[in-house]
Amino acid sequence: MAADLSQIVKAYDVRGVVPDQWDEELAELFGAAFVQVTGADGIVVGHDMRPSSPGLAGAFARGAAAQGADVTLIGLCSTDQLYFASGQLSLPGAMFTASHNPARYNGIKMCRAGAAPVGQDTGLSEIRALVERWSEQGAPQPAGRTGTVAERDTLGDYAAYLKSLVDLTAIRPLKVVVDAGNGMGGHTVPTVFDGLPLDLVPMYFELDGTFPNHEANPLDPKNLVDLQARVQAEGADLGLAFDGDADRCFVVDEHGDPVSPSAITALVAARELAKAPGGTIIHNLITSWSVPEVVRENGGTPVRTRVGHSFIKEEMAKSGAIFGGEHSAHYYFKDFWNADTGMLAALHVLAALGGQEGPLSQLVASYDRYAASGEINSTVADQTARMTAVKQAYEGQDDITLDELDGLTVTAPDWWFNLRASNTEPLLRLNVEARDASTVERLTQQVLAMVRATD
Repeated sequence: MAADLSQIVKAYDVRGVVPDQWDEELAELFGAAFVQVTGADGIVVGHDMRPSSPGLAGAFARGAAAQGADVTLIGLCSTDQLYFASGQLSLPGAMFTASHNPARYNGIKMCRAGAAPVGQDTGLSEIRALVERWSEQGAPQPAGRTGTVAERDTLGDYAAYLKSLVDLTAIRPLKVVVDAGNGMGGHTVPTVFDGLPLDLVPMYFELDGTFPNHEANPLDPKNLVDLQARVQAEGADLGLAFDGDADRCFVVDEHGDPVSPSAITALVAARELAKAPGGTIIHNLITSWSVPEVVRENGGTPVRTRVGHSFIKEEMAKSGAIFGGEHSAHYYFKDFWNADTGMLAALHVLAALGGQEGPLSQLVASYDRYAASGEINSTVADQTARMTAVKQAYEGQDDITLDELDGLTVTAPDWWFNLRASNTEPLLRLNVEARDASTVERLTQQVLAMVRATD
């Protein structure tokens, strides 16, 4: 009987519980299907620190080699290190990780040569169809040669490339606390930061895919608590937190207060525009008003997109954008094959902070201009009905505009909010921003009352 992959093949990647939902046997078929769909004669494969990752990556490599592709195994790496290898070697790539998910999960993030994303509309649905078919009848055995499998260390080249993109030579000495969450930041940070004038205070750098200290998901405030306390205890200039596969980076200031990813997006956008005047900057529709304002003030063109990395990367390629940022702390760079790298964003923050004398809180204040609710999730039985109720409440009001680029965005002169349905859960996600905190509070309660109303 053919495997049912509907539970593990998501919009942009493969992700599920090992071995309950998928295992090395399926991983081998994914490797074979990946080569068939991409037509690649060579691929690059990397993996994170989860206990199941080396075995799954090895099985994928076997499946790919059996189809005639030469496989370059780069071993332990962050997701953006895999993108670097894909870009630098001009090879399609596969990264074995489940990002911030619990230890029993694993997954595959796939890309074409030059780190171009593979999602449902760009090859993932075809890969799924082949794996389902072959799980019943076996993968075909091509008549030609079997590919080779070779190992290659790319960490040093990755670190050198990142540092070539940001001038850190003249920064003042900084004390920085880094919480790697037992994820891949513990592998990449020591090499990337080597030689920089930084007093590095490492937290949870031991690679441990069981995440013994806290979830490797800095988007959840409870996972920043240890970092915030350590920054204050050390009298550090800032703190950095990476997620499990170290492609996202969160920043806290010298007081231990989180810095909004929108403020980081605006800061990096200003720096990138100084290098490429008049450039285009991508931001998703739930980043702060601060982002397009700063982009325009620095002579750039802001372009607003839907939420999600495939939309950002697609728009970057289409518009030739130099940089893109999301509220979830994904940061995309033209100089990095339009792929996301939290590490490069972190280097920009260090360069900006070290290039002047003031504290981080003062530096980011000009990029953080509004009050915001953060993302608030509500479990609802009927997403469409709740969305419609909210839309009807604001339709036709003076000075209020509605758009449905991604969910429902309602905008007034002094505030806006966005309400979006989750693609994977029965949730509505609400983000509110206004010129002052009292308006945010009032509007949040008003919208949540409609979202959570029982008919």
